Amino acid sequence: VSRLTGGTLAVIMAGGRGERLKDLTANRCKPATPFGGKFRIIDFVLSNCVNSGIRQISILTQYKAQSLIAHAQRGWSYLRGEFGEFVEVVPAQQQRGPDWYRGHGRRGLPEHRAHPLAPAEARAGARRRSHLQDGLWPDDRLSRGERRGRHDGRGRSAASESRHFGVLTATEWNRVTQFAEKPEVPDTLPGKPDAILASMGIYVFNTRLLEMLLREDAANEASSHDFGKDILPKAIAGTLQVFAYPFQDVKTRAQSYWRDVGTLDAYFEANRELVHVEPELNIYDADWPIWTYQVHQPPAKFVLDEDGRRGLAINSMVSA
Repeated sequence: VSRLTGGTLAVIMAGGRGERLKDLTANRCKPATPFGGKFRIIDFVLSNCVNSGIRQISILTQYKAQSLIAHAQRGWSYLRGEFGEFVEVVPAQQQRGPDWYRGHGRRGLPEHRAHPLAPAEARAGARRRSHLQDGLWPDDRLSRGERRGRHDGRGRSAASESRHFGVLTATEWNRVTQFAEKPEVPDTLPGKPDAILASMGIYVFNTRLLEMLLREDAANEASSHDFGKDILPKAIAGTLQVFAYPFQDVKTRAQSYWRDVGTLDAYFEANRELVHVEPELNIYDADWPIWTYQVHQPPAKFVLDEDGRRGLAINSMVSA
């Protein structure tokens, strides 16, 4: 754990209804949806944080959160509280009136009140790392050292998919000059009319700056209190320097794995990719494990050799 990651609080916006996933989210929020057989979607962002050395994590919930809360308690309660480590669930609480959270910005403001800066954090310039939980990605950027300032993780995507993402326009030095939330006609990459810079919903802020932005937005009754629609565009249009961090392999410059799983088709395809001989998402990577709750059950066995109950074990070894 470095000084940078040790002074970072990760705030995961995990309140999504996930309406496009239909029956999969009938009784749970999107981040609690199973993925890859044994994981939940939220395990990927939690694993990225822990593997990066970020051990102070708040999960902000709102809709159908019981499954997510139970999973976090059972599978993510092993961090060492005596060292200041935690994964905590912060439900909507109506502390400032009868309304529930309205937008990501309103959800983030109570979290900053719950975690005020200690004097040492203030001197070190503590950071808040916010995630909007809609996708899957193995992310070791903070373990390699995040750049200073305000950042938005970005990945490349097809221009035809712009209506699903926030779209960035950036200079050759990765300074963001424009941010459009789910535009019908997006700005494309120079010389690549079929490609866009899509926001991955990962934002890194200096704490005092983020609190200022959230307070200003909360006081604006005309705002929808959304990071992509209100807070980021205002920050970019003002005097702040906002930079994007390209999500790519630092050695090969190849696009790293990232998938949006917000629709049934996308969710199905992302799961199906895992059965490939060499899937792009390597869930067997010992250097970057995906952690989850391990159910304590006996091993599987093959029994009852009779018609109608006989299956096949492919590319497997069965021993006794």
